[in-house]
Amino acid sequence: MTITGAGQRLTEHAQERHAVTARGLVKVYGSGDAAVHALRGVDVAFAQGRFTAIMGPSGSGKSTLMHCLAGLDTVTEGEVYIGDTEITRLNDRQLTRLRRERIGFVFQSFNLLPTLTAEENILLPLNIAGRQPDRELFDLVIDTVGLRERLKHRPSELSGGQQQRVAVARALITKPHVIFADEPTGNLDSRSGTEVLSFLRTSVRELGQTIVMVTHDPVAASYADRVVFLRDGRLVTELLRPTPQSVLDTLVKLEG
Repeated sequence: MTITGAGQRLTEHAQERHAVTARGLVKVYGSGDAAVHALRGVDVAFAQGRFTAIMGPSGSGKSTLMHCLAGLDTVTEGEVYIGDTEITRLNDRQLTRLRRERIGFVFQSFNLLPTLTAEENILLPLNIAGRQPDRELFDLVIDTVGLRERLKHRPSELSGGQQQRVAVARALITKPHVIFADEPTGNLDSRSGTEVLSFLRTSVRELGQTIVMVTHDPVAASYADRVVFLRDGRLVTELLRPTPQSVLDTLVKLEG
């Protein structure tokens, strides 16, 4: 059993060069004098099979951008594509189906069902969709995130880091086009956070997954292949092969 084979299966349905694309993205909350311009014409693309972090000062629009990219929030103007599908033209039912079939989510709060075991939580999205799990892929994902000995445990019997690894495995098991991770280490201590970030990076490098992560932590961002920076709702710069220091230096400049 090879991890390379799993990577081919994870990406066989998505051959597009960019996993996610945003064009002219504008998001305005409210109207008139009370209007808040969260995004101001953002153009950005996220490469297939890469790990990208989104950063910026508080109020820069990074969480709003992720929510619009994932179809969790509507846009005021502009277009968002998941692969070659323009999601900004989809109705609620179509969006729900797309999120279920093509998008994985990892949140700061683990969002696990307390009455289900780790294995049942991981398989829940497939069960909801009426799909049978790929057992070979299941075994590879479980071993990748190191949960083999914890599958029968409920969330209350797991550490925070283990719970987040369950959430990562749940996102991976559906073979999504892209995984959106919103502050995935925000509730974890540094050791558990390092473990989760390592698993995310491994899923990109060995399973061919695409990940877009919002974070405020320069160390977390350094696990990504690329970091894009927002300020005042605009994309202002990016880093390739980031280090914690280069990320911190860029944030300091943006906040100055």
